Amino acid sequence: MPALSITDPDDPRIADYRALTDVELRTKWEPPNGLFIAEGELVIHRALRAGYRLRSALVDEKRVDQLGDLPADAPLYAAAPHVLESVTGFHVHRGILASFHRRALTPLDELLAGARRLAVLEGLNTHTNLGALFRSAAALGIDAVVLSPTCADPLYRRAVRVSMGEVFAIPYAKADDWPQTLAAVRAAGFTLLAMTPAPDAVALQHLTDGQRERPALLLGAEGPGLTRQALEASDVRVAIPMHNNVDSLNVATAAAIAFWELGRTAVVPDLNIPL
Repeated sequence: MPALSITDPDDPRIADYRALTDVELRTKWEPPNGLFIAEGELVIHRALRAGYRLRSALVDEKRVDQLGDLPADAPLYAAAPHVLESVTGFHVHRGILASFHRRALTPLDELLAGARRLAVLEGLNTHTNLGALFRSAAALGIDAVVLSPTCADPLYRRAVRVSMGEVFAIPYAKADDWPQTLAAVRAAGFTLLAMTPAPDAVALQHLTDGQRERPALLLGAEGPGLTRQALEASDVRVAIPMHNNVDSLNVATAAAIAFWELGRTAVVPDLNIPL
């Protein structure tokens, strides 16, 4: 389909892309309207491969001929850079944005039944941390993610961008009640491992084989960490050993280390070499 020219930033056809830097506005607009925004060719094509349905795409008019194939049943809009910036609120240096239809989330019981290693997030409300954590989860063998009601939206543009589209690779569910959901996770056969710098925490590398069999790693927000209720619901409190009097790590960094440790007895994909 040929690109449709956009010259007016207020053109209603590109309403999906308006004020993308306004977090409060976008978080109130996107989920209720069943859409999310992806940025850059790589991320857009990963969304398409994951089965998300394209609503439209908006591209710098100078880069229309550089695009790979996009579905022909969704409109492609093209505009000059100053129009794109006026619409979105930032310089679109990746040259292309796309609006996608959201899908229904996997029911929690179905998610738990299909997973062996789980990340359970409580109050993780920073989109950059959430995106980085999803990228690590996809790379390091986590099968699914459970989000508390206060977690950020994994499909918010910044989370999608930081994850490099890996939010599309990991199924996730949003808990309706909290912390009661933790009891459902345990009932599904998982061992709840609460990440905390508490002095009574067990070093991750000292977990038993049984505790590693079906781990559900509990991670809290930057600063406050896990709530008392989440800690009390856990089976084991775990920590990454620290040096030089450093008390903690960024949550996305800590998650990546813990994901690797929990998966280190697995087999390297495609190589069949034990870690």
